[in-house]
Amino acid sequence: MPRHTRLALVFFFMATPSLPTPAVAQERAIVLKAATILDGRGQILHNTIIVVEAGKIARIGGDAPAGAITYDLTSLTITPGWIDTHAHIFWHFDNGRLAGKDEPPIRAMLHATDNAIVTLNAGFTTIQSPGSPEDKDLREAIARGILPGPRMLTSLEPLDEKSGPPEKLRELVRERKQQGADFIKLFASKSIREGGTQTMTNDQLQAACGEAKSLGLRTIVHAHSAESAKAATLAGCTSIEHGAYVTDEVFTLMAQHGTYYDPNIGLVLQNYLANKEKYLGIGNYNEQGFAFMEKGITIVLDTFKKALKHKDLKIAYGTDAVAGAHGRNYEEFIVRVRDGGQEPMAALMSATSISAQSLGLQDKIGTIAPGMDADIIAMDGDPLRDVTAARRVVFVMKGGKVYENLASNAKRLSAQ
Repeated sequence: MPRHTRLALVFFFMATPSLPTPAVAQERAIVLKAATILDGRGQILHNTIIVVEAGKIARIGGDAPAGAITYDLTSLTITPGWIDTHAHIFWHFDNGRLAGKDEPPIRAMLHATDNAIVTLNAGFTTIQSPGSPEDKDLREAIARGILPGPRMLTSLEPLDEKSGPPEKLRELVRERKQQGADFIKLFASKSIREGGTQTMTNDQLQAACGEAKSLGLRTIVHAHSAESAKAATLAGCTSIEHGAYVTDEVFTLMAQHGTYYDPNIGLVLQNYLANKEKYLGIGNYNEQGFAFMEKGITIVLDTFKKALKHKDLKIAYGTDAVAGAHGRNYEEFIVRVRDGGQEPMAALMSATSISAQSLGLQDKIGTIAPGMDADIIAMDGDPLRDVTAARRVVFVMKGGKVYENLASNAKRLSAQ
């Protein structure tokens, strides 16, 4: 039985009302013994403890509380839980092909649950899914604790140039808000397979992003061309996704406006190519498109290197994980550092505190500090020295609950 399936079964029985977890165990503090902590904001802490109480980080350092449950993580590197700001959690394969809309809903939900579990096991404690109407049910099931998975934010159904004129777009933004969307996703350009030219008009972008901002909603915009990225930035949108052809001029403009850049260079195109036979012939996944994606790997890498020269540009961590990519969200980190030339600490901050800021959750997640939610992971190795350590997450805590503890040296020291 696969490890993530066993984890789901164990969690199910722990959460079943007939098999309650003793209240006394839930009230005990948790202590994580640490030799190396990367706090998510660029600081490194050594030889200390993290005290977790009621799902939050109570303090760092000092003496361990009496009766605390203790995990010895001293041979590992501890970081905040990682954040993927662009992951399509419902995308999956069924019977060896990309699943379509005719798939039974229950089967689709089971596949999405599987994706959520492997993503959490990989150390990603928060994801943003842009988006699918079905996301809402999964988001709420995870939030209620009846399913293991990362904290989820969703745009529900995205909007594009065919959604209507400016006034209609404003109406749809309000509708998404009422439906429970955490943010708004917009398609402002064609895909990289189709050249990425702008599709939404400037007026459409200004209407959608302006209405969202007035309602307290963020907007993330699929925009490959420099023109579409510029239009979205001037419209006050929150984040530019992909941006394969963004120019220095537009990066400067984005930095000036505080617009986030979410490049998605290390997983999505590579995953499409690795799973070509499972996509080919569906929609615009054709031979021409795949040939373009092969070239696209170099294009987006070069654009990312260009972006790194703009020191004030805020770069978030999103993978655009689709079917075949879930649970490998860490590959983005490896490619950014190994091939893109990003400093490892900067890449780590992108995956933690900067992405938390891009989600408006900087006061809750993305940093190991007192008062923050206890989203904490540990990996076998130091990602600042060996980027492949990101593949070896062996301890995962989300909101003070331990979901993964596979390391023999991450032993529970106190009795239940």
